[in-house]
Amino acid sequence: MGVNNKVLGLIFASMHDSTVVELTKQRTMGSIMFGGRYRLIYFPLSNMVNSGITEVGVITKSNYGSLLDHLGTGREWDLARKKGGLNLLPPFSQNTDGVYRGRLEALNNVWSYVGNSKCEYVVLSDCDFIANVDFADVLKFHKENDADVTVVYGKYHYNEESGSGVDVLQMDETDQIRSVLIDPQIAGECNICMDMYVMRKDFLAKIVKEAAARSQYSLIRDFMQARCKEFNFMGYEYKGYFSRIDSVKSYYEANLALLNKANRDALFKTNAPIYTKIGDNGPVKYGLDAKVSNSLIADGCIIEGTVENSVLFRGVKVGKGAVIKNCIMMQSTEVGAGCELTSVIADKNVVMEEGRVLTGSDSYPVYISKNANL
Repeated sequence: MGVNNKVLGLIFASMHDSTVVELTKQRTMGSIMFGGRYRLIYFPLSNMVNSGITEVGVITKSNYGSLLDHLGTGREWDLARKKGGLNLLPPFSQNTDGVYRGRLEALNNVWSYVGNSKCEYVVLSDCDFIANVDFADVLKFHKENDADVTVVYGKYHYNEESGSGVDVLQMDETDQIRSVLIDPQIAGECNICMDMYVMRKDFLAKIVKEAAARSQYSLIRDFMQARCKEFNFMGYEYKGYFSRIDSVKSYYEANLALLNKANRDALFKTNAPIYTKIGDNGPVKYGLDAKVSNSLIADGCIIEGTVENSVLFRGVKVGKGAVIKNCIMMQSTEVGAGCELTSVIADKNVVMEEGRVLTGSDSYPVYISKNANL
């Protein structure tokens, strides 16, 4: 993909922390591990880079220390540049001592950075959707329709168990957005907003300044929903594979969905790879009695037991006689000999002593917090 110097990418790393509080107690949402070798922020960041965007700002909020380490200089995404490149933006307002409450307030806080960019267009993205989106196509659609704002959406089966913070778009036959529903009381297939937006920088500047003057902060509630009939809001349908992370259950399901090869191929495309930080770990080591089936095993793991239908991140150790089924084991977790785990999510650096038995279900997986010793 060629370089597009007219576009600035902005990623909100912490916008949905409250929906997965178990996973974000010690990290931002963007830092949550996924798929054995990735973090959630790697997906929007890779999408932007693959679309030719070479200037990206990451808007932080809290618990972002690990995010600084995971992104570093942006070298893995070819963003370690003297001009443009990757920039980590602080969470605090220039005018108050508090952190931002919504996207518009966050943008006002960092507008000195955005305003100094020579870009013509801005692409905004959160970290709650896992997808492989070509923003070049979205930008082309935006220009062709002379849109004020283009919103990326996908077809999604929605019901009352789908989680909170759902924004549903209602459009006409020309893909123009006619109304925006927030957490609607509906069921069935709908057009769910994927928290990705494209607009001109001068238009964004206008709405950010107006919101600040009116003490407004929500892009969806205070602008998209309230002024839908005033501007030309267009919906761009993303027809590829995607997952939405809005709970521990959806996180569990999204990881295990990668055990389906069709889902992996749809998400990790050869011509649009999802880049990750190199771990420099050794290859997986399998013991003589190891048995592994239908699982994703990352580099650096040592397997001496049985692993079925599970996702193991880097450096996980499974002792002799241990049986792991339908589980997610995050980085450097150690499972002692003889343990039996079913439908368990173990966060980073968890240590389980020999013979532990933990059983959850697909609907209610057992979650073990980071650094726990059992």
